[in-house]
Amino acid sequence: MTYFDDLETRSADARAADLARTLPAQIARAKTAPGLAALLRDVDPDRITSVEALAALPVIRKSELSAAQGRSAPFGGFTTSAPAAFDHVFQSPGPIYEPGRVGHDWWRMGRFLHACGVGPGDIVQNCFGYHLTPAGMIFENGARAVGAAVLPAGTGQTELQARAAHDIGVTAYAGTPDYLKVILDKADEMGLHLPRLTRAAVGGGALFPSLRQDYADRGIACRQCYATADLGNIAYESEAMQGMIVDEGVIVEIVTPGTGIPVAPGEVGEMVVTTLNPDYPLIRFATGDLSAVMAGISPCGRTNMRIKGWMGRADQTTKIKGMFVRPEQVAAFVARHPEVIRARVIAEREGEMDVMDVQVETEATDPTRYAASIAEMLKLKGRVSIVKPGSLPNDGKVIEDRRVYD
Repeated sequence: MTYFDDLETRSADARAADLARTLPAQIARAKTAPGLAALLRDVDPDRITSVEALAALPVIRKSELSAAQGRSAPFGGFTTSAPAAFDHVFQSPGPIYEPGRVGHDWWRMGRFLHACGVGPGDIVQNCFGYHLTPAGMIFENGARAVGAAVLPAGTGQTELQARAAHDIGVTAYAGTPDYLKVILDKADEMGLHLPRLTRAAVGGGALFPSLRQDYADRGIACRQCYATADLGNIAYESEAMQGMIVDEGVIVEIVTPGTGIPVAPGEVGEMVVTTLNPDYPLIRFATGDLSAVMAGISPCGRTNMRIKGWMGRADQTTKIKGMFVRPEQVAAFVARHPEVIRARVIAEREGEMDVMDVQVETEATDPTRYAASIAEMLKLKGRVSIVKPGSLPNDGKVIEDRRVYD
């Protein structure tokens, strides 16, 4: 078995030693970016040598990045180079602006494509969008990193896509999980056979097991990655198909939603990512997505941490009785009481009225001891229910809205 590089099979000690060297340098580099300087003003880079030390730094949210870009277009001062120094400027919905370079594997997508078996001699039909957003260029840059040729197909014009795949002899697909089926069905309708198309590298949407099996039945091995326009590739599937392996160019933390506090191993929480990209050093950037760490290492031999993939959105802010209740308020309540393991706010309706039930996971037995604290922290009064330790679902939710509106 061959790997993209030696970084993928490092021992835990070697990875930690490398991080102890590279992380302080990245923090120091980030402090030179005007938009990050104030956030990291009191941080001594030489003291940030591990993931545990990184957890003390503030979390950056996309709303902060968007606000900074509004003050200082286009990148909000979050890059270490001037905007004109980049090869591309992209616009994602929001709008949010992202930088890009055409240098070798700038978004680190080559590692994923290599794990998909894509390399020299392959022709990748890249059906990610090239218009304004960076996805098309992200995958094209990765294809170049593994030595594959690219058909820059983008989206739409399905008949032409099917014809091109047949005429050119496309061997791999890159795009959203469901669009490949649209092309394959169109090719069937047109009587075009695509025997060389045997691999698919997908992202940007849900890959349902039934769809993956449909591709497998056609002889196409389909694997997925988790990537964002801001951070590039974060994690990816390998041939082992057991979770997603975290990319070597990022650090992933799983935290309690709405906070920067790491959860216990295996608990579902919000993914916070630090990128080692020297041009765009996002430090503890909150993705707003939920996931969980998987124990052990992948059977494929890649040794980095694995996550379970995308498990939903972390933003659970809910309005109850006309007041917003946010995950960070629930986290603050839990932090106030050392004996409380977890808490979950349930919003329901009784008749025409909102009601709030706060489930508190603890060994304590008296729910009244928490009533005043809940009213203070959540700014609302509600029922308090004591539940046994381990009984709340491990799904990352701290606020659950059960109200049904006709």
